[in-house]
Amino acid sequence: MRERTRIVLADDHPIVLNGLRNLIVSEGDFDLVGEATNGAMALAAIRETQPHIAVVDISMPGLNGIVLTRRLANEIPSVGVLVLTLHEDRGFVRQAFDAGARGYVLKRSAAECLVQAIRAVVVGGLYIDPAIADRMFDVTPKRAGRRSVTGPGLTDRETDVVKLVALGFTNKEIAHQLGVGLKSVETYKARGTEKLGLKTRAELVRYAAGQGWLADA
Repeated sequence: MRERTRIVLADDHPIVLNGLRNLIVSEGDFDLVGEATNGAMALAAIRETQPHIAVVDISMPGLNGIVLTRRLANEIPSVGVLVLTLHEDRGFVRQAFDAGARGYVLKRSAAECLVQAIRAVVVGGLYIDPAIADRMFDVTPKRAGRRSVTGPGLTDRETDVVKLVALGFTNKEIAHQLGVGLKSVETYKARGTEKLGLKTRAELVRYAAGQGWLADA
């Protein structure tokens, strides 16, 4: 039997927290193991319950969501942090992913996107709200001398694998979907990300968003 996904919710607005709770408890394979209304409470709850996923608001009193995400990435990296926020501007998205977040969902989209985002993150993928994915990231490097992320062209198979990785599929799932071996998937993934100059999760999601892959998911 597949393990249930353990989730902690953190938001300082009771109405929002109640809505999130209803979304989580309606899913048969999710367990809500903790709630918090500020960053310090969230950190304590996550330390105590060791969830698979933490859904955190950016604008919380005490530790804000970005600082909390950075703390968790350093202290409990096994927890997949999914940021839920009102903020749609590029700076917040970049700060969230650079801090270690694995998902970014707008509060206005939570009813449609939150469950999908949790499922993507829990299997090791990344998720960005489709409402902002196609316009949030500039994939052109700003620093002189850095390899362009639109660099040497990928083969069709490398493109398929990199796209599926960005959409949250595991190597095993990709191998099954494409009808190739697991070692081949690992090779295509390594070659594709090397050609594109992508070294981190944040860079991968930026590239995928720029290609429109996440918006079409």
